[in-house]
Amino acid sequence: MIVHRLGTQQFRNLEDGELFPCEGVNVIYGDNAQGKTNLLEALWLFTGGHSFRGAKDSELPRLKEETGENASAAALALDFFSEERMQKAVLNFENGRRSSVINGVKKKTGSALVGKVRAVIFSPEHLLLVKEGPSRRRSFIDGALCQLKPSFAGALSTYNRALLQRNALLKDIIRFPELRDTLEVWDARLAKLGVGVMAERRAYVNQLAETVQTIYGGISRGKETICIRYSPSVKTSVENFSKEETEELFLQELRRTLRSDMKSGFTSYGPHRDDLEIEINGLSARSYGSQGQQRSAVLALKLAEAETLSKNSGEAPIVLLDDVMSELDQSRQDYLLNHLHGRQVFLTCCSPETVSLQETGKRFRVERGKITPEEVV
Repeated sequence: MIVHRLGTQQFRNLEDGELFPCEGVNVIYGDNAQGKTNLLEALWLFTGGHSFRGAKDSELPRLKEETGENASAAALALDFFSEERMQKAVLNFENGRRSSVINGVKKKTGSALVGKVRAVIFSPEHLLLVKEGPSRRRSFIDGALCQLKPSFAGALSTYNRALLQRNALLKDIIRFPELRDTLEVWDARLAKLGVGVMAERRAYVNQLAETVQTIYGGISRGKETICIRYSPSVKTSVENFSKEETEELFLQELRRTLRSDMKSGFTSYGPHRDDLEIEINGLSARSYGSQGQQRSAVLALKLAEAETLSKNSGEAPIVLLDDVMSELDQSRQDYLLNHLHGRQVFLTCCSPETVSLQETGKRFRVERGKITPEEVV
């Protein structure tokens, strides 16, 4: 998909107006706290999701300087090419509620846009994907899978509900030992659902791995290598074992850990404990990677997510890169500015020196919410 126009009205600190991006790399630059991230946030909201900054819808209308309160309403408009035709979408934020209009048809919610506008976002918070524990990396896999296969969201939700039921039962068994007989039913259900979730995750990571290697090789100019592996808590390969065999191994582990699970009131084994291993030059990126290497690894994962989504859906998502350039050397910056071919990119940065590396595309300066297009020379 390609964004042709973004219109803003009363949104954050951005001046009311329009942005006309190019189909390649669009660099949005300026000092801190001028509105660069607000522009990416506006684009992201058309995916139907919440703000990637965690903001409530009531916080999106412009802040009134005289009162220190947010205005009651804001609006965004998007003209984009998708599904082989030009389309229009409007988002309205009024009194803390969101509504939308898609190709002239009014919708009561903003979530009606899900699947219409596809995007992949990188923000500084995504560095925690490498720096923190497994839950961040599971969320990355699951979020990417939900965009690629919406049915996965239902399967994951069903597994999580079964997990909550088993955990509740583990707590109740201490007081009511007779309930232990019902545990086998929940164990069987958890194993069946869990194996399905694991199989989807493994298949996705296997598909992602080669693309991650290629992109990371480009970012590092071939000086470093990356390897990603799905690491399930069921220590066996879904590819080498049948579904029934894997379910049995899952059940065996649930039985083995039952005593400790009853003490903790929590299921210690299953896909809710899985991880994604990320290695750079054969070493853990989390433990041994430099700041630049960790940032490059997350970038490679996000760009590979976009590429995989494009290959499977036939629709390339827009790529939103917020504050991506800090802690990257000049050669890595050059790759992001000039070698991301075949996709529309919106990239924010602060440094004029970095901006000067851009060879093609469009450039926009943001100052106090005013967006000014500039020539790329």
